[in-house]
Amino acid sequence: MSDAMKKCSANETAACCCVDVGTVMDNTDCTASWSEWFADRAEAEVKLAQLTQRARAAESEPCVIQPRFSNVNQGVQLDIDFTFSCQAETLIFQLGLR
Repeated sequence: MSDAMKKCSANETAACCCVDVGTVMDNTDCTASWSEWFADRAEAEVKLAQLTQRARAAESEPCVIQPRFSNVNQGVQLDIDFTFSCQAETLIFQLGLR
């Protein structure tokens, strides 16, 4: 057995040490979370609208968007959970934010 084959786990293809997509994306993690502090509520609302637009671009079925605004340190903390219908959409959304 070659060294490459010895390094591969049971869920990897021995020929290339590639991981089976089903091993990485099992559709159990469909929620992406975002947190950011803003000086005021208006700035937070603008960011929420921008992120909502990005989520809508990634969704195939309606994404459940749950924003939470908290008054923190003389500003506003925005925490948002985006729950997509599948993990692939969650990943597409997260990669689009980078």
